[in-house]
Amino acid sequence: MEAVKTTTKAPGLERRLGLGSAISLNVMNMVGVGPFITLPLVVAAMGGSQAILGWLLGAFIAVCDGLVWSELGAAMPAAGGTYAFLREIYGRNGAGRWISFLYIWQLGFSAPLSIASGCIGLAQYAAYLFPALNGTILGGHVTLVSLLAASTSLLAVLLLYRNLTVIARIAWIMTAGVLFTMFAVIVAGATHFHPAMLAAPRGAFTLNAGFFEGLGAATLLATYDYWGYYTICFLGSEVRDPGRTIPRAVLWSIALIGALYLCMQISVLGVIPVHEMMHAGTTQFAVIAVLMQRTLGTTAARIVALLVVWAAFASIFSLLLSYSRVPYAAALDGNYFRVFARVHPRHKFPNVSLLLLGAVAAVFCFFNLAAVIAALVAIRILLEFTLQQVGVIVLRITQPELPRPFRIWLYPLPPLLAWAGFLFIVFSRHAASRELLDAVLVAGTGSLIYFTRAKIRREWPFGRATNGSGH
Repeated sequence: MEAVKTTTKAPGLERRLGLGSAISLNVMNMVGVGPFITLPLVVAAMGGSQAILGWLLGAFIAVCDGLVWSELGAAMPAAGGTYAFLREIYGRNGAGRWISFLYIWQLGFSAPLSIASGCIGLAQYAAYLFPALNGTILGGHVTLVSLLAASTSLLAVLLLYRNLTVIARIAWIMTAGVLFTMFAVIVAGATHFHPAMLAAPRGAFTLNAGFFEGLGAATLLATYDYWGYYTICFLGSEVRDPGRTIPRAVLWSIALIGALYLCMQISVLGVIPVHEMMHAGTTQFAVIAVLMQRTLGTTAARIVALLVVWAAFASIFSLLLSYSRVPYAAALDGNYFRVFARVHPRHKFPNVSLLLLGAVAAVFCFFNLAAVIAALVAIRILLEFTLQQVGVIVLRITQPELPRPFRIWLYPLPPLLAWAGFLFIVFSRHAASRELLDAVLVAGTGSLIYFTRAKIRREWPFGRATNGSGH
């Protein structure tokens, strides 16, 4: 394999992000609306307080995978994150051309799905505050919640249409709101906590097929909530001292948010009975607001619901910011449509990429939230995360001399354990076949498009790839 060519700075982008801003962007992406809507779903997946195991296993997988992101992000601090990693690991003029294209192709589905999940969750909490949003229009075919979700995506695009220095300031304000919301929930739960409610049902830890299926479902939801610790890797070309900043931002984000998630779940279990969280209704869709209502009253519940909306919007903001850099990086590389290589003439950000992702996410806001999360997790595990976990080992073998400012602790255990954990999440659940089919369809259509285009352009495997402009 040819020598890796690390891209330390992409044309048009400037290094403005320090450690604090990097952590705040990661935290915004990780939290969002996720834990505020999935806490009761995690409990329902395992049928009791033993669901805490899902959060612990999810955190363990996140740490193992975070070490992979840390090594790759520090060694190759380029715009686009995973796109740049896969291209270089598997050969920019060889199979890496195809694999990185597949990543961009799946991102066209997974990134808008991820953004849309935050928008839908935000709209559901808004409906708790304003019940009229539960209504429909157009003969009952379109809900007002869906319209609000789609509008939220477009508003985030509007706020991101400015330079990164201003965005970093906004990120700090939004992160403060996110952390305050989580601390408020933990404190409210602690002041009205009933330890007896944490008791697990009889037989909860019997290691049978049902236990592992429930653990897989709970860990899938927890994994969805943890994802985002790698956000800063997509902005590698805009990070100061990336060799130190990126690993620290990744690992500190996981430690901070993992502790807060665990405390939140315990607080909820100590206030709201398990049987209430296992049935669809207000308790399940707005569990944090219900907790606050029962502990501190209706006014507190409405305030926290507003803060959850704030947290959700912060996540949407961060997701759009980070993912908009990926099509940009691929277009610069000649592996995507060249229009995406454009940057705003004044504020220096990839405006075409940002606009398109926001628009597609708005469309996905009209889909079911549970289906969005399940499809998102399966597609990304199979077409992104496993390729990176294998790839970091491949890179160690093929390019041992590559400068690595950060090296994975206890290598090679973390990438192998992360790989095993993600495969457990995908294959342990009864609905796995449907989500696997989604991933296969995405991979199949992407491969067909790539090989058809490669034959026309005489690129790998029909010729040698070049770094010319996409078309």
